[in-house]
Amino acid sequence: MESGSSIPAADLAARVRAAGGRRVVLQLPDGLKRQAPSLVRALEAEGIKVAAVAGDPCYGACDLALDTVALTGADLLVHVGHAPVEEREGVVYEYLPFDFDVEAVAAALPLLHGTEVGLVTTVQHAHLLPRVAEVLAAHGVQAEVGPGSGRTPLPGQVLGCSYANARTLSAPEILYVGTGVFHAIGVALATGRRVVALDPYSGEVREVSGDADRLLRRRFALIEKARSAECIGILLSTKSGQARPALAARLAALSEKAVVITMREVSAAEMVNFGCGAYVNTACPRLAYDDQVRFPVPLLTPQEFEVLVGVRAWEDYEVDEIV
Repeated sequence: MESGSSIPAADLAARVRAAGGRRVVLQLPDGLKRQAPSLVRALEAEGIKVAAVAGDPCYGACDLALDTVALTGADLLVHVGHAPVEEREGVVYEYLPFDFDVEAVAAALPLLHGTEVGLVTTVQHAHLLPRVAEVLAAHGVQAEVGPGSGRTPLPGQVLGCSYANARTLSAPEILYVGTGVFHAIGVALATGRRVVALDPYSGEVREVSGDADRLLRRRFALIEKARSAECIGILLSTKSGQARPALAARLAALSEKAVVITMREVSAAEMVNFGCGAYVNTACPRLAYDDQVRFPVPLLTPQEFEVLVGVRAWEDYEVDEIV
């Protein structure tokens, strides 16, 4: 059962008080928004006034509802569901761990080639990696977990915008434990190593080099398609943890066709409104890699745009990350 389904209101209220808060804005990701009314009541029973619940979509700790805090005059933002990606005053984070049966990791053993493997996962499962390592050790496989740092403060944690943890590993292959293969493909591209992905809930296990190769072929085709664009929009996010203004300015200087466009939510409708033949994403890197099907024209990464304008060779391709 997923232990993260319950938000500990009393502990959270104590942390809010310790941070000097009495009146807060509450922010939750979409998958937890239905818990908002009960959490509001629980916090107010603990003496914490909730000025508002942020209703806009929330995709991570890079997407803080700071404008709602300013609008309501609240003391603090309480951000539920994610670990911090940067140190920021006035924010209390409540990331939620989710459990799974660690014995499920045994399903990955037939696909591992050696007796040494690096371990990575997403924030909600990071607390389980020591136990996962114990299961692997019982089967003769030595597991390595990298230290937390920067945008990924938990040991073994990776994000769709940061694979720094994976690059610290010395093991020749890496096991990603979590749902989906997006993060596993990112780890493969960032490290150049063999990566096995295990879904601990379904038991599905796969090696992702084929997925990574297919992604690269699609990305190359998008670069070629973008060559005919007469206008190229350089998208600059206005979200707190996604804004890369210096990068956007540097990229815009590489082409006379380029214009910097700010967006809070990168949407197909706004792309159509501006009418550019291609766009370059400096916001959440996952948008270009995982959401291209939603967009009417190529959405390139900064590195792909550099390939397009000739300042980077395709052979020097790098996965986009926010550092």
